[in-house]
Formats: sequence, C-alpha cells, structure tokens
Amino acid sequence: MPENVYDAIVVGSGISGGWAAKELTEKGLKVLLLERGRNIEHIKDYVNANKESWDFPHRGSMAPGGGRTQKMISEYPVLSREYTLNEVNLDYWAKDEECPYTEVKRFDWFRGYHVGGRSLMWGRQSYRWSDLDFEANAKDGIGVDWPIRYKDIAAWYDYVETFAGISGSKEGIPHLPDGQFLPPMEMNCVEKDVAARIKDHYKGDRLMIIGRTANLTAPVAGRTKCQFRNKCWLGCPFGAYFSTQSSTLPAAMATGNLTLRPFSIVTQVLYDKDSKKATGVEVLDAETNKTYVYKAKIIFLNASTLNSTWILMNSANDIWPGGLGSSGNSLGQNLMDHHLGVGASGMVEGYEDKYYYGRRANGIYIPRFRNIRNEKRDYLRGFGYQGGASRQDWKREIPELTIGVELKEALTEPGAWTMGMGGFGEVLPDPSNKVTLDKTKKDKWGLNVLAIDAELKDNEIKMRKDMQQDAVEMLEAAGVKNVRGWDSNAILGRGIHEMGTARMGRDPKTSVLNQWNQVWDAKNVFVTDGACMTSASCVNPSLTYMALTARAANHAVEELKKGNL
Repeated sequence: MPENVYDAIVVGSGISGGWAAKELTEKGLKVLLLERGRNIEHIKDYVNANKESWDFPHRGSMAPGGGRTQKMISEYPVLSREYTLNEVNLDYWAKDEECPYTEVKRFDWFRGYHVGGRSLMWGRQSYRWSDLDFEANAKDGIGVDWPIRYKDIAAWYDYVETFAGISGSKEGIPHLPDGQFLPPMEMNCVEKDVAARIKDHYKGDRLMIIGRTANLTAPVAGRTKCQFRNKCWLGCPFGAYFSTQSSTLPAAMATGNLTLRPFSIVTQVLYDKDSKKATGVEVLDAETNKTYVYKAKIIFLNASTLNSTWILMNSANDIWPGGLGSSGNSLGQNLMDHHLGVGASGMVEGYEDKYYYGRRANGIYIPRFRNIRNEKRDYLRGFGYQGGASRQDWKREIPELTIGVELKEALTEPGAWTMGMGGFGEVLPDPSNKVTLDKTKKDKWGLNVLAIDAELKDNEIKMRKDMQQDAVEMLEAAGVKNVRGWDSNAILGRGIHEMGTARMGRDPKTSVLNQWNQVWDAKNVFVTDGACMTSASCVNPSLTYMALTARAANHAVEELKKGNL
C-alpha cells in the first residue's frame, strides 16, 4: 500500500484510542494511530516516578496553592484552579496558552496531549453501568433514549475488565453490576467499622464498599501488581495500573500492524459525497506545521470528548456546513460532566493504636441510593460517594509546638483519624450546555478554538443539597465526630469526565451516532470516547468507553469483511 494509506486510522491514543488500536490491529488491520502531542515511552519516560517530595524544588505539594510558581500559573491559568497544577507531572498537561478555549461560562477543561492521554493521569475508578442508567432518559423523558441496553454491552465489560485488570469486591448490587474482578483491596480498620455501621443503620439500603479500581492486585502478563506507592499520576514503572502505555499499546505493537505518529493534529475528516463515506483525515504536523493526508477505510475518533467533536465540527463541507455529523442538529449539544466538590468529613475516635500499611491507591465507594426505588426527590437521578479514612500526617498544624525538639517529636507520631466522603452527581443532558467553534480565536497552530457554554442546572443544584446532607447524616450515624459538610466550586469540568456533544441515539434527526457508534452521516466513522455518551450516570465513565470501543471495533471489522464499509 502507499505509505499514506491504511486499513484504519485511530485519532487519539488515550483510554479509548488505545483500545481501538489494540482491537483493530489484533483483527489484522493495518492501523495508523495519530496523537497530537509527544510520545511518552513506558517506563523510560516516567522521569518523576521514583522521586520523593524532597526531590522537587517546592517539595511536590499536590495541595491547591502548593508547589507552584507564578510562571506556572501564568502558563496554566485554567489548570491552576485545581490541584492539577503542580510540579510533579506538569509536563503531562496541555499548556493553556498554547491551547486556549473560550469560556462563555466557566468550564474547567483539564487536558493531556501526549501518547496515552489522560490514561496516565486518570483516577482509575472503574464501574459498570446498569439498565438503571441506560433506561433513565426514556423513563424520565430527558434527552433521547440510549440505543443500547446493559445486555448489549455486558459481555464487552467482561472482555475489557479481564484485559485491563480491575480489582473489586462482588456485592450483588443490581444497579452497580459485579464484574470480572481481581481480588479487592482491603479497607482499613476505620473504614471497615464505618461500613458496618452504615449497613446496619440503613438496613442494607446504603452500602460502603472498597473502590473498584484499575490497579492490579495480582500480576498479569507483562505487568506486576500494585506496589501501594500511590504515585499513579507520575506513570507506573510496574505497569500496575491500566494505561495505554502499560496495556493496549504493547498489545497493538506486538501485532506488527500498528504505526504510531505523535505530533499529529487531525484537523478534519475528509468526506466523499458520492460514496457517502470518509476517505481519510488531514493532519497538521505540530512540529513543522506541514499538512499531510492519510487515507483509510475506517476512522475511529478518540481524541477525547471535546476534541473529537471539534474535529467533526471542523470537517464542515457544502452538505453539512455545521460539520460532519451535524445533520441532526445535535452536534456540540448536551455537554455533561459529573458535579462534585460537595460532601462531609469528621474525626474518628478510639483507633489511636491503629495504623495501615502502604499508600493504597484507592478509596471507598458508596453506590447511588437516591431515586432507586419508589422514592421521589425534588430532582432526577442520583449520586455516589468516594472517599476514605486516614490519619493526619506531618503537615497537620500543631499551634502549641511551633519549633524545636518538641515539634519534631510530635510529628514523628501520626495524627488523628479522619473520615471523609465526596459526592459525584449525575448531570442531565441539556441542549443549552454546548460547544461551538469560535471563529475569532485561534490556538498556537492557527486553528479555531472551541467555545464552551455550559453550567449546572436546577436539577443538579437541588441534588447537591442531598449530597451534602446525606454525607453528614451517614458519618454521624457511623459515630464520626465533629462532622462538617462542604459545598464548593459547583463548576462543570472539575470532574474531568466530559461527556456528550456527539451522542448515540436511535434517530439521525436527534443524534450523531447510531447504536454501533457510527456517525449517521458517514458509516465508516466511529466515535467511541466520551463524546458518544447519551447520558452521564453518576459513576466514573472510562470503563464504559473501553467496552463501547471494543464492541464498535468488532462491529467495524465485521462490516468491513461484509463490504458494507
């Protein structure tokens, strides 16, 4: 084949893009994987993975306001709004000054442009959806109905969990299905007792379980188990958590069918109006500013939610001036995230002679319990909690001892036990929460940027009252002392779970994608990252992206063999 022609092109190398590359290459296709940022090689390029806090100029603080300079803040003004701006993995984040966007309303967009994308920095919490989620839009009369149900994706959850490695406990919760789990991590002594008290107090209607996380608790081929260092955001030299670098990329490379091209900004999908198919993509080399064209029979867009939608919008033609996939007038609409920054915490007495081993890269999870049965709140859907118990460390304040031997001696002892939980709430799809192309503003490469116009609506604001009060109530019921609730920064984007804007559906008039993640307007273009989501649920979405991607790749190859693509 000519050097610019492949069987398939995958745009983006993050969680879903890595899966697309793996699946398509293992099925025999010659695949070009395009990444707009630099390459990061597994192990070799995890330059800070074995450093300790004292190895950094500002002690590597992850706390808001810590470990950051004025230069960092000026280069990363959006990132500086959260803990995400810090010196320990600064080069994993896209520079805001190079990649700006327009905030019609505040939206905290935290991005990583490199091979592996946010699979290197993700929180790794991995939960299945259930029919409670897939049926919710239809039952509530919100948005459009999902074109799939749990039975359509259950086997694909099995498949991706087995490969990725998800540790967790089987609980038999109908709306949080069990999966193919590695042994669960263990709760510490306080968490075990709090979990037991919550279960007893609420007669089993509310449960606190160990988080389900993509951290290995047993070795798999080419990867060893979690070392309990809790340095996952630096890249793991042990391959102990799922990332593109540790898992899907090596599998794809092993086939001999993959070509990886970093520094490749896909600017548009090329479309042939006669065949009604895409023919390839146009690429702007991020280093040389030269333009290239690559052709393929199948194209997977996995550039992350907003970037995949940007590519579709930027692929406008005389048939669809609003972009490829805009025929149904929903492209760019229904942007979702999870809303957080609300919960409660307090002090736990009576465990002063107890501690824990290692730094567990996981916490507890309290599955959704609101609006599950016949209960009717003044809002739709619900929320879950993530959190945990720990002892205060040397950074705690001791006002009585400010200097000298007494201070040093005091800080060699662990502090008090604390227990906290923060809510993750579902955001409803709403067409007024949207993105558009800003034709007046350009990025470093002269490309028009996105304008983001989204905010929490009344349903989410009402939900947050329960998210705080229920957390307070549960902790107090479990015997936690001095419990205080909090609610801060109700801003979309903070969850780093962007979803929607190119949703799946049953009707091309109201959706961008069909039940197989194919663009209605060009059946050989697939979108399987967060852009495809029709609703948001309240659980972390990445496991669902993996399953949808594997399912869509299988369908794409079957359709290609039949001559339908």
